[in-house]
Amino acid sequence: MTPSGDRFQELRELLCSYEETGFVFDDTERHSGVALGAYLRQAALDPARAAEAAAEIDDLLETGLFNDEIADDVDLLPHIRPPRGGTVEGCLAIIRGHLRQFLAEPVPPSQLPPKTAWEWRERFPELSHLMAAYFHQDFSLEYSSHREALDDYISGAEESDLRQVAGEIKEFLILNESDQLLKKSAVTLGLSILPPQGVRLRQWLMDVRDIVLHHPQG
Repeated sequence: MTPSGDRFQELRELLCSYEETGFVFDDTERHSGVALGAYLRQAALDPARAAEAAAEIDDLLETGLFNDEIADDVDLLPHIRPPRGGTVEGCLAIIRGHLRQFLAEPVPPSQLPPKTAWEWRERFPELSHLMAAYFHQDFSLEYSSHREALDDYISGAEESDLRQVAGEIKEFLILNESDQLLKKSAVTLGLSILPPQGVRLRQWLMDVRDIVLHHPQG
């Protein structure tokens, strides 16, 4: 039996995308909206996610949205707001239809930059963690330098995390061709401070990647 809190884990991730629309449902049977479009672009990188989300919607609708058996699990789901005259169940059925169509007719991963804040964070989860957890607005209260914060991150990271963040930085720099877009995207991922004095953001991220790749383990 699936542990409480995990029964609709992927559906919860999908519905978090609707934060972009204020959790207002913006899909139709013919077209996916802003939030679902972002999720499907992410699912193109890992179609198993879409399959799991569709299965969880099946489970939810078959069990019943207001069934006491899943009340605690449903409480953990972001609450989307249906259009006038619509129902949550109807919205979920529309989402499921798009997921099934996506699974039946897979599309290649997008080579374009993400379009929503949720999509940026999903596309670059480890880089988002690094920026939001170590280079946040209270940075100066915890660290005396950027290098100290980075060393703190490295000391607590698994080797797989370091490889992942290095790969994400490389892709992040490629997707953000202009310095203006790079700054905006970095802020979206959680960066709340400027790079070290006299260093451009792009160069700093390249330096971070180099340090991560060559930092001695242990």
